[in-house]
Amino acid sequence: MTQQVIAARPVVAPPAELRRSESFAAQALRRLRRNRSAMIGLTIMVLLVVLSATAAWIAPHNPIQQNSRDANQLPSARYWLGTDNLGRDIFSRLLYGGQISLTVGIISVGIGLLFGVPSGLLAGYYGKKIDWVISRIVDLMLAFPEILLALAIVAILGPSLQNVMIAVGVAAVPRYVRVVRGSTLATRNMVYVEAARVVGANDVRILARHVLPNVLAPVIVLATLGVAGAILAGASLSYLGLGAQPPTPEWGKMLADGRQFLRNYPWITTMPGLAIMITVLAINLFGDGLRDALDPRLKM
Repeated sequence: MTQQVIAARPVVAPPAELRRSESFAAQALRRLRRNRSAMIGLTIMVLLVVLSATAAWIAPHNPIQQNSRDANQLPSARYWLGTDNLGRDIFSRLLYGGQISLTVGIISVGIGLLFGVPSGLLAGYYGKKIDWVISRIVDLMLAFPEILLALAIVAILGPSLQNVMIAVGVAAVPRYVRVVRGSTLATRNMVYVEAARVVGANDVRILARHVLPNVLAPVIVLATLGVAGAILAGASLSYLGLGAQPPTPEWGKMLADGRQFLRNYPWITTMPGLAIMITVLAINLFGDGLRDALDPRLKM
């Protein structure tokens, strides 16, 4: 019997365009990991959050307890970052102040998103009269610088930390409205949106399932960078005496308390200033990296 030798067929790889493509989220995460600046910013952010969240356990001293005998002490083994003019430990106050500043940043951005995203969706999707009304309100708010608008709102509501969050959040609403409106205008006439209309989906479903997910990328980047701006704005208002009230250990208030001792005891002001600078820098580094990672034009 003749033996037939059957040659094995070589395995041919499928064309590149037929291979299962990597998801956009995976590509964005890969680009983000490759960005050293973003990873440094993220690491610092995580460290700041952990230190602030565990302040009650790791703070060596009571942040509001006064001790006149230890006033204006240089950094030492007992007081790692020195003391202020009332003998309060600056390191402990910075830890607790981090809780307040991060809370101001997150809640303020949350308020901006809560009012800005729905308004931008409605203006961009429906257009006409709704768009005109919302756009005119936004134009009116944009006529004032954000910090000036926040200052006016706090002046009306009264000085307090809660009112600072409200003021900074409301002042940031126009930014989110404009970004979401522009993205919605570019999305509402896409094929998949028209297909959803054809099959009978109502406007709420279309906005929630088809439009909103496709405008989230720029909103996420804007919100991340907005946290840094909100922290700065909150510290500025507290510095002016319109935010946190004594003896609350807030970074902006700590700057204000130490300004009259800047010549003789510079560490009282330098330490909270460095805390604000490092926090804002870390958030901006991560936000810039996140923006680059979510930019479809950078696809690899």
